[in-house]
Amino acid sequence: MKKWKCAVTVVLTLMALGGCANLTPQQRNTAIGAAAGSVAGSILTGASGLGTVGGAAIGAYIGNQVKR
Repeated sequence: MKKWKCAVTVVLTLMALGGCANLTPQQRNTAIGAAAGSVAGSILTGASGLGTVGGAAIGAYIGNQVKR
């Protein structure tokens, strides 16, 4: 059941990011970082809500700081 929830989360996140065509590179990196962080936080904490939100926040911060 947890794997199914994780798969659904990933699919929904990718679908949501599909509508982000006019984002600046920094906004795009922030969104990608938040998505990756939420998935990683969920996996690492056994699908804990706090772990997912914390991972998203950390991922968004890191993604925001990435410069290309």
